[in-house]
Amino acid sequence: MTNLGQIILQYKNDNESVYNTWFIDNNQRLKAFRTIRRGVLQVIEDIKKKTFPNDFKESSLEFVLSCIAEQKQVFAGVSHPFYWKPKLRIPDIYENQNNKLAFGQFLENCINAKSEEQVVKEIIKLDELKIKGLGPAVASILYFIHPTWFPPFNTAILNGFNFLFKDKKKLGSWTEYLKIRETLMETNTLHKSQLSNDLGAIAGLCFEIGTQKMLIGNDEYLSEAERSKFEKNVYKRQREILEEKLEENLHSEMQYHLLKIGISLGFDVTPASNDKNKSFNGQNFSFISLVKFPELPTDKDTQNTIRLIDVLWFEKGTNKIIGAFEVEKSTSIYSGILRLSDLYFSISSGQEVFYIIIPNNREKDVVLQLNRPVIKNSKMNIQYILFSELRANCDAICKFGTDHSIMEKISKSI
Repeated sequence: MTNLGQIILQYKNDNESVYNTWFIDNNQRLKAFRTIRRGVLQVIEDIKKKTFPNDFKESSLEFVLSCIAEQKQVFAGVSHPFYWKPKLRIPDIYENQNNKLAFGQFLENCINAKSEEQVVKEIIKLDELKIKGLGPAVASILYFIHPTWFPPFNTAILNGFNFLFKDKKKLGSWTEYLKIRETLMETNTLHKSQLSNDLGAIAGLCFEIGTQKMLIGNDEYLSEAERSKFEKNVYKRQREILEEKLEENLHSEMQYHLLKIGISLGFDVTPASNDKNKSFNGQNFSFISLVKFPELPTDKDTQNTIRLIDVLWFEKGTNKIIGAFEVEKSTSIYSGILRLSDLYFSISSGQEVFYIIIPNNREKDVVLQLNRPVIKNSKMNIQYILFSELRANCDAICKFGTDHSIMEKISKSI
């Protein structure tokens, strides 16, 4: 395709394309990889222990797909193929124990794979089992495990691929998916300097084309109906971008209040490792937080997860964590709880305070998640604070607070 370089340039130069708003400028996307990987490990563990339910709802698989669906620009609707449809008995991984076991083994073999060829072999083995309703929608899970080996897959990406490469590939076939993957990887290799090793970039291009949020070339041949649809998609995208920027500003504001309070109480403070370049109210987080993250007495993977907690307070000059805070806007509250639990179960002294910071309209959500048996049965005490309470009381806490117990004045527990 002689003009593909120009198409990629058009895609990258559009500040509102998913390349710029989802793939590049999105800390939540980066956080999602670790959370989803941990969720997949939980699915495998549940299947091994025979505690995986006979329904999608309230399963560890639902959590994984919910985290993926939060990447809403590209993955809206990713959960639908996994909903249990009792009349059709699909996907047949809930009631059929052999299929459930095969699915668990597939995930385990894929997550432990050292080469892409191993994963391809696992896909072929899974496809040979002909498990009803279990198709290449699973590829979106594979993407978050091995983003340089397997592109995500959904209807919009398929439509964009077919339009871009003048093809007629089908949606529900693993064989078709593997052919699409080969084409995308070959194309990505040819244009890697413009795209990325991460196949989310080229999949995002297909998504933009497939949703008609991006037109290739001149639009003068569009019918009125097609033009109207295109304009509606552009308007919808602009509205989504504005909403996401507003949410990101709120997230930064709450982090700033927590950093400011921590400093006033005499603690060393730091935001999440990938948020240090953020700012609020003209104050760069990097200027008020620790220059170097303290070395923690735990393994590297767990430490990397802890470093992604939105705000941490340390006892001055030490690596002793006093407070841990997760700010959740529209993302999964449970993913924040998982990061806090990593800290609790790996290095907790029992003296830390754990808080979830939430918008006022998500109070029911946080209560539901904190009532999960795995949380209630642990000794971990997680409280929650509403955005409005933190914003309204920040200055007073900074003025009158003497230790971390002051946060209990504005927090709630279940």
